[in-house]
Amino acid sequence: MTPGARISAAIECLDLIFDGMPAEKALTGWARRSRFAGSKDRNAVRDHVFDALRRRDTCATIGGELTGRSVMIGLVLFHDDLGFDALFNGVGHAPDELNEEEKSRLSKVLSSEVNAAGGASTSWDLQDWCCDKLSSSHPQNARHIAEALKSRAPVDVRVNLRRSTVSQAQEQLHAEAIEAETCSLAPAALRLKQNARKIARSQTYLDGIIELQDAGSQALVGALPLDDCKTVLDYCAGGGGKSLAICDLSDAQVFAHDISVARMADIPKRAERAGVSITCLASEDLPKHAPFDLVLCDAPCSGSGSWRRSPDAKWRITPEKFNELLGLQFEILCKAQKLVVPMGYLAYATCSLFAEENEYQVRRFLEKHPNFERKSQHNWTPADECDGFFVCVMQLKA
Repeated sequence: MTPGARISAAIECLDLIFDGMPAEKALTGWARRSRFAGSKDRNAVRDHVFDALRRRDTCATIGGELTGRSVMIGLVLFHDDLGFDALFNGVGHAPDELNEEEKSRLSKVLSSEVNAAGGASTSWDLQDWCCDKLSSSHPQNARHIAEALKSRAPVDVRVNLRRSTVSQAQEQLHAEAIEAETCSLAPAALRLKQNARKIARSQTYLDGIIELQDAGSQALVGALPLDDCKTVLDYCAGGGGKSLAICDLSDAQVFAHDISVARMADIPKRAERAGVSITCLASEDLPKHAPFDLVLCDAPCSGSGSWRRSPDAKWRITPEKFNELLGLQFEILCKAQKLVVPMGYLAYATCSLFAEENEYQVRRFLEKHPNFERKSQHNWTPADECDGFFVCVMQLKA
């Protein structure tokens, strides 16, 4: 595909997304309809779509309206060195040339004091109510966080310290033409700087030497009181990323649970690759193994800390859905606290940037359960060059 044809494909997908289709469904559908597209083409179209969604409102303002074409016009003004003549020329499958109205609008944008770069700095590219929540949650650096959410997230891996050292893993990745740098956020974290897309097919990954995991997520696990625990329950385990990291940092017996057993389907295979043991528990199995020294509740949340990776989500979430999540989070905490052994720990975590899902939930829980006391609390945001995470560790009094 030519660069212009990739722009056309992104426009097609964006129009579907703006009509209400989830981004992944739109991209998958386009790929199935476009068997001629190679892996590089599919990756390029995906990058265009996600870059456009990260800066949706700013790009739409530049382009003039919320359509795939207008948003891509705005994105090209930001991102593409090829320029409009090479990408919007009507040749082959490229989009049509800019019309006079579009040219006039771009001319005004470029000649005004608020040019393309200035427009990006003044628009947060968030829903208004999300802007309000971000501002109240992080009054000192909300704008910095919002700007960070407009960029692509880094690709991090966690080195399996049971099988390798960080430097050895770096050397193995280098031998596969994948360059990685150490990351100060977590001792076993490596940040991929070149050929990150090759990682899932690399021998280093297939041999269980590394696991894909954001450095912030690794830091969260590192903040847990694992040295004091013989049994650990990952209560909302999902795919098991944090369960695997716990295994790497602790000799505790690790259990994984999720209300949807299907979400844990990959855990046995991932654990086998990593050379560790994780016992998956359905809800009805929990009483047989409780109580636990540590229960981690990585609760369902807005996902605002990871909106760089899933930019469609920041436009799809509604205040009503947000309030539903608040209720679910508190319900999960109240259920999980019953599974903690006396003097054991309950850790509440989210990948949210919003205080309502984080500090406020902890305060509400402690008011209702005074038999727990807060021991530690940590917060990471995209301004820290990782995804956004929150964790609070509470201890059950004897």
